[in-house]
Amino acid sequence: MPTRLTSFSKGGGCGCKIEPAVLKSILSQSPSTYFPALLVGNASNDDAAVYALNEEDCIISTTDFFLPIVDSAFDFGQIAAANAISDVYAMGGQPIMAIAILGWPVDILSVEDAQEVMRGAQTICAKAGIPIAGGHSIQTSEPLFGLSVNGLVKKQNLKQNNTCQVGDSIYLTKPLGLGLMANAIKHDKLSEAGYQRLIELCTTLNTIGSELGKIQTVTAMTDVTGFGLLGHLSEMLGINLGADLSLDKIAVEPEAKALAQQFIYPNITTSNYNFIKDRCTGLDGLEFLWLCDPQTSGGLLFTSSEPITNEACFEIGKITASGKIAIGK
Repeated sequence: MPTRLTSFSKGGGCGCKIEPAVLKSILSQSPSTYFPALLVGNASNDDAAVYALNEEDCIISTTDFFLPIVDSAFDFGQIAAANAISDVYAMGGQPIMAIAILGWPVDILSVEDAQEVMRGAQTICAKAGIPIAGGHSIQTSEPLFGLSVNGLVKKQNLKQNNTCQVGDSIYLTKPLGLGLMANAIKHDKLSEAGYQRLIELCTTLNTIGSELGKIQTVTAMTDVTGFGLLGHLSEMLGINLGADLSLDKIAVEPEAKALAQQFIYPNITTSNYNFIKDRCTGLDGLEFLWLCDPQTSGGLLFTSSEPITNEACFEIGKITASGKIAIGK
């Protein structure tokens, strides 16, 4: 019987992130040093670091890795690669190269499984048009995989996560529920059709980010991952801005909603909720289970001062000056 990779995961994919309150405490002890060419560092919890090469060009650098989110080694490699590359797209950039990060319990899992992880990652990198140019591997007690990715962006096209403005429209490019669906795999509760839909969504590259970067009316951008939609929206808003969200406009995978109604959800969901609840109004039903759902390789969340008509982007609300996230129908 094939080994179930998810049996090694306390929380797979971005669901194994350190919860937001704890991470905030950890980073508070990290000294910030000023480098004039470092345009984006860790001060704003943005998706990647950005360093100016000259007056026009910047390099983007990011890394992302996690424990298995699915049992298939090939699919695990695909999802981990797509998730890591997304951070470059979220900055408005174009990826150019990846370095692999592999931790493998070679005494428990086969070398062939590790090869399948790499094959899945190479498949996604080929779709992005970039090489896996090297990497580092260690023996671990749990399997983990990810990429360090570099990209390029013109300074004028750089998008950050905290530069939205009052009156901007808020857009999302993928439906929510990926964490709910992935978590259901461990409980044998996800249908085959649901699994195929999960793989489709998680391996779809956020290439639209490179195009959005060229649109000057796009004021801010990030991707929705482990802290859920509300957590990442909160990072965009900072302490002063707020948002009015239309619950009916936020796309959620139907099977994910069905799982939420059975209270089958990732553990980090409650941590995400506790971190954001005091800032929210109208969050009084089961919707918190998908609004706080940790997405792995989720969609892009962005704001624009002018309407965006691309069919891959759906409007979910507006930026306000309230300091609160108001959730309405």
